[in-house]
Amino acid sequence: MSIMGRIIIPLTVQLFFIIFSLQSQTTGKIAGEVKDAATGEPLIGANVLLEGTYFGAATNLDGYFDILNVPPGMYTIRVSMIGYHSVRMMDVQVSRGLTTYLDFELKDTAIELGEEVVVIAERPLVRRDLTATSSRVSAEEISILPVENIQAVINRQPGVVDGHFRGGRHGEVLYMIDGVPVTDVYTGNAGFLLETNAIQELEVISGTFNAEFGHAMSGVVNQVTREASDIYQVNISSNIGDYFSRNTELFMNLENLYPTNFYDIQGSISGPIEFVPNARFLFTGRAYYDEGYLYGQRVFLPTDSSNFSAADPSHWYIGSSGDNSYVPMNFEDRMSLMGKLTFRILGSNRIDVQYLHQRRDYNYYDHRFRFNPDGIYTHYDRGDLINTSYTHVFSPRTYATLRGAWFSNRQKSYVYEDPRDPRYPPYHLRQTVSGAAFFTGGAEDEYTNRETRYSLIKADVTSQVTRHHEIKAGAEIRQHRIWVNNFGIRNDSHTNFQPEPVYFGRSHFARATIRPREISAYFQDKIDYEDIVANIGVRFDYFDPNWNVLSEQLRLGFEKKTEPTEPEYQISPRFGLAFPISDRGVMHIAYGHFFQIPLFDLLYLNPEYNLNATDPFQVGNPGLKSQRTVQYEIGLQQELTYDLGFYVTAFYKDMRNLIGTEVFDITNGNKYSMYVNRDYGTARGIIVSFRKRHAHGFSATLDYTFQIAKGNASDPNEVFLDNITDPPRESQKYLVPLDWDRSHSIDFSGTMGNPRGFNLTILGSIYSGLPYTPSMFASRIAPMNSEIRPWQFTVDVYAQQTISLWTISFTIFAKVYNLFDRRNEIHIFNSTGRANYSVEQQFTPPPRGINTVEEFYTRPDFYSKPRQIILGLEFSL
Repeated sequence: MSIMGRIIIPLTVQLFFIIFSLQSQTTGKIAGEVKDAATGEPLIGANVLLEGTYFGAATNLDGYFDILNVPPGMYTIRVSMIGYHSVRMMDVQVSRGLTTYLDFELKDTAIELGEEVVVIAERPLVRRDLTATSSRVSAEEISILPVENIQAVINRQPGVVDGHFRGGRHGEVLYMIDGVPVTDVYTGNAGFLLETNAIQELEVISGTFNAEFGHAMSGVVNQVTREASDIYQVNISSNIGDYFSRNTELFMNLENLYPTNFYDIQGSISGPIEFVPNARFLFTGRAYYDEGYLYGQRVFLPTDSSNFSAADPSHWYIGSSGDNSYVPMNFEDRMSLMGKLTFRILGSNRIDVQYLHQRRDYNYYDHRFRFNPDGIYTHYDRGDLINTSYTHVFSPRTYATLRGAWFSNRQKSYVYEDPRDPRYPPYHLRQTVSGAAFFTGGAEDEYTNRETRYSLIKADVTSQVTRHHEIKAGAEIRQHRIWVNNFGIRNDSHTNFQPEPVYFGRSHFARATIRPREISAYFQDKIDYEDIVANIGVRFDYFDPNWNVLSEQLRLGFEKKTEPTEPEYQISPRFGLAFPISDRGVMHIAYGHFFQIPLFDLLYLNPEYNLNATDPFQVGNPGLKSQRTVQYEIGLQQELTYDLGFYVTAFYKDMRNLIGTEVFDITNGNKYSMYVNRDYGTARGIIVSFRKRHAHGFSATLDYTFQIAKGNASDPNEVFLDNITDPPRESQKYLVPLDWDRSHSIDFSGTMGNPRGFNLTILGSIYSGLPYTPSMFASRIAPMNSEIRPWQFTVDVYAQQTISLWTISFTIFAKVYNLFDRRNEIHIFNSTGRANYSVEQQFTPPPRGINTVEEFYTRPDFYSKPRQIILGLEFSL
């Protein structure tokens, strides 16, 4: 049959299997052949079973079998047939969305071999059905990495630069948990990331992706949770640590080691529910606290008042009532819980009920408040996800899932929880100092409170309609609810010097509830032949912003009016092709159109369109069109030796309809800006990787990424910011390197030993610097992003020793981050391109305050984290 004949299936057959769903499957497939070892003939009716599960199949007339809907993980497979010795294959790895290909040869019982043959499976270096770049990290691999969260694992994947995927802007990534989106649609951040003890497999797609994925232009992060076990399992770990650096002249309060400044307690329990047949449970939890490495000193309180107006410093009045204690200014306090119940009903059908909760409190270092640290914001994030699903197996080759989900992500930021708290000081206390001076009083004066919530209903089907065609299709309805309540805290003569909330003065101050709607659908065919694998699909997306947009009347000088927005829809084709070029090499080609609804912050900023009478203001635009990316990639997987693989991928992205701003004049002589589709960019590059499979007690990886990312603007607000500078500056009209254009990235790792005994893992990174714009006192002195920051280098180490006694194991471990205590310059002064010196310092007059110019220009927050040492103990049963 010709290739075209293999790819084109009659639509009349495919349509019988279309039940609509949006999200991806969270399972994989096992397929292969069973033959007679002596004759090579296919064996008909051989039984293939996954031990300890309900999954299995029997071979057909060609000796072929396939097993669908297998959760990611490690399995033991047993193949048996009357008259033949059975074969057990152990350590078979199954990954989400991929097929694990296995072939078995059974020997006649007339040959004396014992009762069965045991084989240890090797994880393949080349995946012949991988039609686009995808990195998969299993729970076993994550467990031996020196990382504290999943974001650290994501950032180490090829093509990812600080959350930017292959040159894309922030907020262009889809985050998912078990097929349900958990992206915060307001900011584009991950609304929920699993803890390391709750994840079974992490998949990071940094290039083109199949039609089953939407709402993203640059990449997908798919988190699959652990399965509940059939036997009781308990795991508890606890560790403590602190930062230990020789750079004490730069980092305040790191002279001594305080092990309780960092603690991490994790636990999980899983097993059967005794009083409910065919039911299992899984509960995980984590309590994490890191005091951070950036401290302030409480010399002043926010209510303190000083006077530096006198010309003679000896006449200055310094009103200090602080206790001089050290206060953490970049701490993180996080607590996560996950509960999962699985019920088997009527054979292979199952019901899953899942609840996840996460609480995260943290703050960001603000250099101006170094001696008044109680005046900065504390941020409070709360996330909840309820995910229920019913999977019905119609036959061994067809199953469907009905799913309902509810997700809430709440964020608050304030200094004091009560906006009328008398500790909120008058604003003028921050103005008692001038120049390069630390604040000696005052506090931040905004209160932000926001929730993004959605309810989701979906149903999906997967069917192996023939041996060579696997059909997936589906649709989803998602109802959003956006609630915003942002205001300022005013304390002056207008409020009788009593703190009061106010809703005017800044663009993001608002009080509104908005309910956008989405409908999405896709259809996809995975065509799998021995000499070619293709993923062909098409996707449909519909979005109703359900909010009025500011009309052109205001721009023309008339009164402010709004008008309804029109819903938008998009159709995007996807194509991926993989074909072997030898028995150990596979090439792939992928192409796709990817659309993304703009971040809700850009759609609904200042939703009531309150325009200040004197200051430039920004407004959102619910009428924005979807941003669009066209991506191409070509790649090669090549097995060089038994345990060494080589991978190379070249990619190109054309990014259009990106969001920028346009500034308008109104009749009172003021200006306002509105978000519009005006920005554009391109990204291209090449990724080269080597993988050494674990053998002879050693495994290793090496990834090198070269990329060039250019655009006319890195920030959607760039035109607005250019217009409000004094004097206004001309905005960029040609392509320049984007802020995250890191040309060279090298990540390497090496693991030695045995995870069941002693194990040592070393991670290293070498990165070229990001671009910056040379400037002096906010005035550009060279073209935008024309210079490069210093290179960065870091090494992390994880060592563990496991001792097993019967069914109990104890593990002692140590982690060291930034082993060599290197001072990587992550931020710089734009006048020099370095973190330790600024030309502006020479021309800055002595400040009216308590510090010197040199002290103010010493920036510990411009450097990466210093060395951190963590020691811990883990118990497993």
